[in-house]
Amino acid sequence: MSAQKGNWMQVIGPGILFASTAIGVSHLVQSTRAGALVGFGLVWAVVAANVAKYPFFEFGSRYANATGESLIEGYRSMGKWAAWLYLAITISTCFFVMGAIGIVTASFLDNLFNISNATGMNATPYVAVIVFLISTVVLVLGKYGALDSLIKVIAAVLLISTAGAFIAALAHTPLSAVPAAPTDFTPWSGAGLAFLIALMGWMPTAVDLSTWNSIWTLERIKQTGYHPPLKDTIREFNIGFIFSAVLALMFLGLGALLFYANRVEFPEGTAAFASGVVQLYTEAIGSWSWWIIATAAFSAMLGTCIACLDGYARSLARSLATLQPTPASNNLRHERWSLVLVAIGALSLILLFPSDIRVLVDIATTLSFLVAPLVAGANLYLVTRKEFPADAKPPKWMIALSWLGLAFLTGFSGLYFLA
Repeated sequence: MSAQKGNWMQVIGPGILFASTAIGVSHLVQSTRAGALVGFGLVWAVVAANVAKYPFFEFGSRYANATGESLIEGYRSMGKWAAWLYLAITISTCFFVMGAIGIVTASFLDNLFNISNATGMNATPYVAVIVFLISTVVLVLGKYGALDSLIKVIAAVLLISTAGAFIAALAHTPLSAVPAAPTDFTPWSGAGLAFLIALMGWMPTAVDLSTWNSIWTLERIKQTGYHPPLKDTIREFNIGFIFSAVLALMFLGLGALLFYANRVEFPEGTAAFASGVVQLYTEAIGSWSWWIIATAAFSAMLGTCIACLDGYARSLARSLATLQPTPASNNLRHERWSLVLVAIGALSLILLFPSDIRVLVDIATTLSFLVAPLVAGANLYLVTRKEFPADAKPPKWMIALSWLGLAFLTGFSGLYFLA
């Protein structure tokens, strides 16, 4: 495909959407939990997971720009078995993933309006119904354009508020005041390993969501009518990826500085969890900021929920289309049915795990990590096979990093099964 003249503003979008999918559960929940549990003892895991997974997400943007197809069509070109395998992975994980995202989003909305306290019951599962209704309506009425605009605003607000909270927390509690990780904590067995896998499962997000990068890259090209050079697409993705990685470390730092250093237990219940995270920010910035932080946290999670629901709907519709003998005549209708299917399945799981937010989150993140090597290997194959355009193939250092990343993901998955 040839590149027409355009400007940088026509390129920005897919990378920010990627960052939004990452910022939600893996950052607000898992990174903060890691800091609250063991201080800075798991910084290495956050960094390692980001580095190991980076090539496989980048390949999504690279493949779409170079071929004009998403990774899902790429899997189909490997054989029908690959398309069926990806569809099976998506269906087996999407309800858990969206359930985890939905319950966390609902917990922040619950906290924002104090619904559970006002009603005297755990209202979060029912608030989740409202969250999914809002997300579905936004996607049905606004499509990609609304999603693109909304996420850019949310990302800017979250970056400013998180950076401000982190700087204030450092001023309040110096790094030297944070104790070392507990001597009885080991990430290589038992509960420690289980949490490590859950933390890295969505750090920065699940590898199987790399297909979304490719879909959003194509949607941005369609929306603007501008097909950017490959280097611009990669640069835009890198900005989103770095943005996500820096925020992950900030959230871990906030957990370490404000929870772990002060020996404060990380809240377990749904509404209590959201309240604890917002309180974490306001303790650093000041009580005057409660409404700002509570609104920003809910907005960030709502952006994640909308982006992930969009990603799953598009990926399911495309997967089903690739398996049909003839091209789908109405892909939009399939996307809308997929929206409804994923929302209903996720809500069903939320009602099964209404009290402890960590159960659903840990199941979702662990499943994502265990299927990561399969998707990572397929992505690496697609951008290195002889049919892929030679001038778009990854540089040698990226291929070397890919093999190291694949070994990392496979090794930890094996350790989980053997432990």
